[in-house]
Amino acid sequence: MNVKLSLGGLLLNVLYVRFGYFYQSFVEHSHSMKSYELHYIPSGQGILVANGLKYPILPGTLYMTGPDIVHEQITDLPGPMAEYCICFEVLATSFWFGQDKQNLLQLFEQLSCETANRYIGCYLTVQNIIEQIVIKLVWNYTNNYPTSSAMPLKTLDDERVVIIENCFLSNFHDITVQTLAHKLGLSVRQTERTIHHYFGMSFTQKKTKARMTAAAHLLNTTSMSISEVAQHVGFSSLEPFCNAFKKYYNVPAGDFRSLRKTLDLNPACH
Repeated sequence: MNVKLSLGGLLLNVLYVRFGYFYQSFVEHSHSMKSYELHYIPSGQGILVANGLKYPILPGTLYMTGPDIVHEQITDLPGPMAEYCICFEVLATSFWFGQDKQNLLQLFEQLSCETANRYIGCYLTVQNIIEQIVIKLVWNYTNNYPTSSAMPLKTLDDERVVIIENCFLSNFHDITVQTLAHKLGLSVRQTERTIHHYFGMSFTQKKTKARMTAAAHLLNTTSMSISEVAQHVGFSSLEPFCNAFKKYYNVPAGDFRSLRKTLDLNPACH
């Protein structure tokens, strides 16, 4: 749905609304230079890793990730997290984490129902619910006091950023610039320019980053062999993967896993 909210002098462009369960962890990633995601956890538990810091996630946890906030969502498999997520452009702060004190669960449940059923008048209802969620988010992180952060006056209406982010999160192992261009309805050259505009890097750099962060996550959290990790992230053989991994992290893949185990066993080394 094409939903835009005007709150004072701020224009928010809602890109998508989602609900789902984390049956596996979401690997380290960051969003474009214009995207913000509001996350609400109604049930389950896990850990949020944001810019290298860990935050425990419990029912009622509310957090927002803004542009260039590198984050990873680690779910507790015996009790997987559920999540409501709203992606939009733009809010006043780039990262906030805390417990909901504004009873947002009812609003998220209403939003999920309206977007799923699309009853008559749902557009206005959805717009109203999201307005209430955003206002109560601001109340949560400012404790009802005005924020001192400067608020942008307007945003861009460009859904391409959603397509790009989804492709690099789910299809990074085999995505090509040609297939991405086709999804975007752009030429290859326009696609390269769009990626650089939103993410500040080339298609190749963005794909390498997605592959390497996924590989690091698998090395840290699974017992998969290095060959299996290489295949999972899209490399046809071990040698080019090892070369790429060492170039990206400045450490061989095997040493990377050993180093992580050492740090986990010796917290004082962090």
